[in-house]
Amino acid sequence: MSAATPDFAKGGGLLPAIVQHALTGEVLMLGYMDEAALAKTRELGLVTFFSRSKQRLWTKGETSGDTLALVDVRVDCDADTFLVRAIPAGPTCHEGTTSCFGSDVAPPLGFLGELDALVKSRFDDRPEGSYTTRLFHGGIRRIAQKVGEEGVETALAAVAEDDAALIGEAADLVFHLMVVLRARGIGFDAVAAKLVERHAG
Repeated sequence: MSAATPDFAKGGGLLPAIVQHALTGEVLMLGYMDEAALAKTRELGLVTFFSRSKQRLWTKGETSGDTLALVDVRVDCDADTFLVRAIPAGPTCHEGTTSCFGSDVAPPLGFLGELDALVKSRFDDRPEGSYTTRLFHGGIRRIAQKVGEEGVETALAAVAEDDAALIGEAADLVFHLMVVLRARGIGFDAVAAKLVERHAG
C-alpha cells in the first residue's frame, strides 16, 4: 500500500475503490471500502468491500468464486480514493464480462501482460497438448531457433507482403520472444521496464 494515509472521514467512513486488472490495466469495477474492508482485504489477500446495499463487508466472489486476488492498494493524492490492483479469477461483472464497464475497455497493449502470465503458467505447469509446453520441452536452443525464424518471416513480410501478413508474423514473433524469455526465467515486463528506462534516459 502507498505511504499516504486514507482519510475515511472525507467519505463519511466510506471511500471509493477503483479496481484495476494488475496485468492488463483494465478497469474492472468500482466499490467502496471502510477501514474494516481495507483491513480484511489486506488480511485475506482478496478484495473486500463494504456493501452499501447489504450494509456489511462483502468479499468479491464469496458466492460466485470470481474473486479478486490482491496485488496492491494505493491511495490517491487527496487520500480519499483507493486504486486496487488485483488479478481476477473469472469475470468481475455479474453479467459475465471481465469488467463491469463492458467487454471493450481493456487497453489493447494490456493483453501482453495477460499473455505473458499465460506463458508463465505453461512453463510452470506444462499441460499436455499445449504448443507452448512442446516449445519448453524442446529446450532453449529450439525456442531460440523459432525466434530467429519468426524474425526472418516478419522482416520478409515487411518488404514483400501486405499489412495483415506483417501483423500476423509480428504477433508470432512477439509470442515466441515471450517464450524464450520465460525459458530464461525472464518476464516480458522486464523488457517493458528496459524500454521505460531508455525512454527516461
